[in-house]
Amino acid sequence: MTKFFRLLLILFLIVEGALAQQKPQYTQYILNNYIINPAVTGIESYIDVKAAYRQQWTGLQNAPETSYFTAHMPLGNKDDWGSPTSFGMVGENPLGRSYKQDYQASEPHHGIGIVAVVDKTGPLSNTTFDVTYAYHIGLAPKLNLALGVGLGVSKISLNTNEITLENPIDPAIANSGIINRLKPDINAGVWLYSAEFFAGVSVQQLIPQTISFSDNTGYNLGKTVPHVFATTGYRFWLSDDITVIPSIMFKYVKPAPMGIDVSTKIAFRDKFWIGGAYRKDDSFSGLLGFNLGSLFNVSYSYDFTTSALNSVSRGTHEIVLGLMLNNHYKVTCPQKLW
Repeated sequence: MTKFFRLLLILFLIVEGALAQQKPQYTQYILNNYIINPAVTGIESYIDVKAAYRQQWTGLQNAPETSYFTAHMPLGNKDDWGSPTSFGMVGENPLGRSYKQDYQASEPHHGIGIVAVVDKTGPLSNTTFDVTYAYHIGLAPKLNLALGVGLGVSKISLNTNEITLENPIDPAIANSGIINRLKPDINAGVWLYSAEFFAGVSVQQLIPQTISFSDNTGYNLGKTVPHVFATTGYRFWLSDDITVIPSIMFKYVKPAPMGIDVSTKIAFRDKFWIGGAYRKDDSFSGLLGFNLGSLFNVSYSYDFTTSALNSVSRGTHEIVLGLMLNNHYKVTCPQKLW
């Protein structure tokens, strides 16, 4: 392997200064906090399905590309209007001021779900599949708490066909072609929510794993590390028709600096919304979304790169498509996810 590619591989594998096993980042996390916190599992009354695609740093060769599919649903919740797990106001303004007044803490119930993520950067890719479970309880008349866990497997792959080798026999790589490594994937989280605010803490890649693409122990330097996420947001009613939701997310991956994402979503009767976001030392973003009836929603974001990559990047695109299946009360927008 040339010195350049050997250095590239080491940088991707060693966490001290590496990016390879860092979990993907999402601009529209506020629309699907389930993707980073398993405690959100089963928070709505319907089956919440999301599919997303993110193309990062467009114009940069071998830049990261991420796709995900999520689906989760409640189990054992009371199927009536009095439970916020099935709470819905059919009409022109489902999240008007009366929503806040009528909100009740949920009855104890379970949630189950699945998460599939494919994240690719050049010759390296990481595919994860998790099954999630959460338990929701009411702490106060209008306050809810959920605890969740996700268990699954992560397949980390190196495609040597996409690397130019100086020496076909290289001790850093066990063999040519696609090399796969399977590792357990464990996540956990807690989620506090009401009509006005949410707050959550989660940990992904809870158990560190050693990663190597060689049988030579001298190259067993790569490892995954836990990713800690802390998020919170608050809903303000400017009028019966307009709500403003600022939110913030902190991400910590040792030894990288603390990551900070700040976003604001402005919704009109929750039929359509616009927003903006800022990621510290990385980008500014514009967001736009629509809730189309009681079945389908779609949103799009574009990141304007502000880091040193702005000289080669034409920004980042992210699109999220959602379905609300088994939606008994024809809720036209999410009641718990924001």
